[in-house]
Amino acid sequence: MAAGKASEAEEDFPTLTAQERDTLAAIDSSLFGFQKLHEDGARTKALVLKAVRCYDALILKAEGKVEPELFCQLGHFNLLLEDYPKALSAYQRYYSLQTDYWKNAAFLYGLGMVYFHYNAFQWAIKAFQEVLYIDAGFSRAKEIHLRLGLMFKVNTDYESSLKHFQLALIDSNPCTLSKAESKCNISYLFSLYSAKEAYEALLQTEDLPARVKATTLQQLGWMHHTVEQLGERSSRDTYAIQCLQKSLEADPKSGQSWYFLGRCYSSIGKVQDAFVSYRQSIDKSEASADTWCSIGVLYQQQNQPMDALQAYICAVQLDHSHAAAWMDLGTLYESCHQPHDAIKCYINATRSKGCSNTAALTHRIKCLQAQLSNAQLSSPQGKSKMLPFIEEAWSLPIPAELTSRQGASSVPPQVREASINHSLLSFAQWLREVFTPRFVAHSTDTASTTTASSSPALQSNNGNISNHLPTSPASATTSASNAATKDATKTTTTAAAAAVSQNNGEDAAPSPLANHVQEASDKAKTLSETAGSLSADNPKLSSLLADGKDSENSTGSQDLNKRVNNIHPAVTPSTPQAHSSAASSPISAMSTATPSPKSTDQAAGAQSPATRSSNANPAPPAPAVNGKGGISEDSQSPMKADPPAVTGLKATPPHAHSSNSSSSISIYPSSTDVLKACRNLGKNGLSNSSILLDKCPPPRLPPAPNPALPKDKLNPPTPSIYLENKRDAFFPPLHQFCTNPSNPVTVIRGLAGALKLDLGLFSTKTLVEANPEHLVEVWTQLSQPADENWDQPGTKKMWRCESGRGHTTIAKYAQYQAASFQESLREENEKKALKEPSDTEPTSADSVARKRRGPLKYIKFGTNIDVSDEKKWKQQLQELSKLPAFARVVSAGNLLSHVGHTILGMNTAQLYMKVPGSRIPGHQEHNNFCAVNINIGPGDCEWFAVPEPYWGEQHQLPDGSWWPNLEDLYEADVPVYRFIQRPGDLVWLNTGTVHWVQAIGWCNNIAWNVGPLTAHQYKLAVERYEWNKLQSVKSMVPMVHLSWNMARNIKVSDHKLYEMIKYCLLRTLKQCQWVKEALAAAGKETVLSPRSRDEAAHYCTICEVEVFNLLFVRRELLSKVPPVVHCQDCARKGSSTLDDFVVLEQYRMDDLMHIYDHFTLVRCSCVQIFHCTR
Repeated sequence: MAAGKASEAEEDFPTLTAQERDTLAAIDSSLFGFQKLHEDGARTKALVLKAVRCYDALILKAEGKVEPELFCQLGHFNLLLEDYPKALSAYQRYYSLQTDYWKNAAFLYGLGMVYFHYNAFQWAIKAFQEVLYIDAGFSRAKEIHLRLGLMFKVNTDYESSLKHFQLALIDSNPCTLSKAESKCNISYLFSLYSAKEAYEALLQTEDLPARVKATTLQQLGWMHHTVEQLGERSSRDTYAIQCLQKSLEADPKSGQSWYFLGRCYSSIGKVQDAFVSYRQSIDKSEASADTWCSIGVLYQQQNQPMDALQAYICAVQLDHSHAAAWMDLGTLYESCHQPHDAIKCYINATRSKGCSNTAALTHRIKCLQAQLSNAQLSSPQGKSKMLPFIEEAWSLPIPAELTSRQGASSVPPQVREASINHSLLSFAQWLREVFTPRFVAHSTDTASTTTASSSPALQSNNGNISNHLPTSPASATTSASNAATKDATKTTTTAAAAAVSQNNGEDAAPSPLANHVQEASDKAKTLSETAGSLSADNPKLSSLLADGKDSENSTGSQDLNKRVNNIHPAVTPSTPQAHSSAASSPISAMSTATPSPKSTDQAAGAQSPATRSSNANPAPPAPAVNGKGGISEDSQSPMKADPPAVTGLKATPPHAHSSNSSSSISIYPSSTDVLKACRNLGKNGLSNSSILLDKCPPPRLPPAPNPALPKDKLNPPTPSIYLENKRDAFFPPLHQFCTNPSNPVTVIRGLAGALKLDLGLFSTKTLVEANPEHLVEVWTQLSQPADENWDQPGTKKMWRCESGRGHTTIAKYAQYQAASFQESLREENEKKALKEPSDTEPTSADSVARKRRGPLKYIKFGTNIDVSDEKKWKQQLQELSKLPAFARVVSAGNLLSHVGHTILGMNTAQLYMKVPGSRIPGHQEHNNFCAVNINIGPGDCEWFAVPEPYWGEQHQLPDGSWWPNLEDLYEADVPVYRFIQRPGDLVWLNTGTVHWVQAIGWCNNIAWNVGPLTAHQYKLAVERYEWNKLQSVKSMVPMVHLSWNMARNIKVSDHKLYEMIKYCLLRTLKQCQWVKEALAAAGKETVLSPRSRDEAAHYCTICEVEVFNLLFVRRELLSKVPPVVHCQDCARKGSSTLDDFVVLEQYRMDDLMHIYDHFTLVRCSCVQIFHCTR
């Protein structure tokens, strides 16, 4: 039957010659951006178009029952032709048919490019990360790093963005973005630290491209306008205006630079110049809600409410979620004594994702409603000009004209061009007319707003609510507060990207990220809503990397709208299958969406994906999608996933990786047999350094346990054990209870008393006497209620919690700790003097309410105090040796004791010195190891803990440093253990437990990590090791190095633990041989350089992955100790022939083979420890 189908397939290629097939076999997604078919690839384009026709005919004839690889190739061809909807459709079919699609790097790269084109950053990031995970040496890794850098910058993850731009910069492979443009982006990221110097140095570069020069000057100017630390306000604004004027000389068409210039002029009171700049910005980039909002502010300041109204309406018309514009509009209506309309505007502001003061607005809405219901609203003053109702404002001349222009995007290109040309003259005349301000004197009844550079205030009798920051991190809005320096810096995120590599000088104004990418809290929604929100005013970040001429497929927001509206019908599923859902298949989810024009109807809610689907032709039912496939949030963690069953037909194209799986090699034969078998195996598409099973896809966030716990089980009691004597502490079941995976956290109460621990050795007084000048890391934090997290003004609950970092000494922090205590006593005495508290006085709720009324105060938390030096801390370390073996810092049964070198804070103890409110934000321990924490006292600590299976749920909610909202966790069915740790109590955090801690009183704590010798601990440590690699994060525990040390030091009887360790040895043994053979083939010899005692494990200085045995070191840095190590992939990126590198070999292959062969499974019921290497 299969042979028959193959013969039919041959007959369906009558027009493709053998030579053409060979040529097509070499074409894949990696040519995107390099093979420009629309410019100089006429012959290749003709061949690709021919292939697409043949493939389409074959698929139609076979009713879709063809080799999955054919769909993948079809996706590549359509991507090169820049037919993104069809490329997405083809990639979807391949994804649904090919079970091990994740081994195909070219497919993932092409899919990422399609997502990137549609600004679906969440999915593009995942696809690109998976490419780098399965093949770190991918030929287009530099392109991936550049795009990851841009996307992380738009998402305001500046640390990740900087890392990827730097990885791209060291790569010597060809790229579509110049080094100067990459350096420009890096300079912007350094704006958080020392951007001024970086920008000015870049401007000294000879032959700097005009686009890069314009962008650099733009960012330098805007940074001086927004960052207060750069000097006095007037001098900063003067310098900012100079830079922006020079930027416009280099690129007069930049609407963003004109907008920034208008903001600067407005801030210094040059209203006329500000209007002129805004008019230029509108000329260059009409669809900018920020510019229209700023125009409205200026008109409102000049007491021209009707003009201000129309400008604000234009802003919200372009971006219905522009919270600042809605708030300004509400302020305008309120100043004109139209509370009904003001309430509607404030409600719309609170519904916007970018609203940062929802609580204050809600209060204002209630006040206005109360005034209306009581008929207490004062009558309008004579001078106030009543405005049209909000429902009527959309039909005013200016918004109506803008609507007609925006509506042109839905007209066919030829008609649209004619229409636009016909109306350009009249529209330009209107712009000049409306932008001529009619200056009148301020009247007392007019809303008093701030300058355009600061927040237009929300005026009312009940208070003043400062307007908030941009509608998204990516957009620079007129209502950014000057005081909020950090947020003001964020406003330039897209500005830097938008101005780099613009085609032919065309500018794309930044637009709210909310229109492109879902926030973490919206991840349950399908990607169809993301695609559906791509409208004509949203820029394509993908166009920023284009360096060719203008083309209909590379630039223009109208063209983007056209393409998204014409998504190929084959992509649109109409009948979901049993295993298919919009959530589990990002491709099918995205394909259901077509964008609808922004209008006032959006306030009532977005259309469902079904109503947005293409109605041109009924779409055929989409094939069932594997729930474990795709870049799915629902996919399982690598070692939790069962090997997926192979379904359907498989094909291995000439350009794809070999499908031979090295996991077919058993771990039981000798090392000689293993290496002999490996010599004939090539890469199978997995990362060179992956230590997971080949059958597992790249790591994914695990789904929440199913079924969900009932609500009454979401606050479980914390497992607690009370010790009465030393015998209880050393009772073996205590160890078993603590390490049982069903107990995420255990509190061992009375430990200090049972073991007669001298906690006074860790008191502040003793610490000062022992080492007063010892270094202390200090975190500056806001003092908060334990179960809540508020912004600094105390007006809004949030997850994110920031800590400023600094350093001091033990003696100085001890002074602060004592002063804090004395101040608290003084405040308490003052309260008692004013009023003696009664027994019935409410406590916590009242104190929380007080904290919300005003700004929260700052406190300092002394953390990460290293006490590993036995000379300085001999008494303290000896005292800790009294603990039972399973909880000690060093013991033969502790995995971390076999690392062979120090990992500060993990296999060494660390002290913490606290005042009330000191917080350790939510986190898991490095590489999911267990942790031990003892409270020294005298105060208590409050702990919150979530079981390890729920870490995926928590990972999706926050971003960065966070303090969870317990109400959010309750709604998400996440159980939380909550308990008090008193002096002398030991808290055992089990493997992978998510936790966060706050000091209730003044206390010190001491803590370290422990790794039980169990399969569960090793498995979760390896999972996190691979997850970190996927996320480009350094793993603190070198799991490969640790595994080889464990093989030397111990013999195990646990079959699961043995197999996982043995498999890690197998993978790294094979990798060492592959690298040595490749070096030998290139005529490169290794230099034996045995490890020294206590030498730390090595990490690549570029990508921070662990490097085992074979170290690539630059010749000029060979004498440096410790050596500056590169992994093979990064070394080859810097020097493809490795001429600049020396390869150091730390272990002979014979030694590794000996360790591998002698690591065997023992039959006794215990773990045998030979020796412990420290």
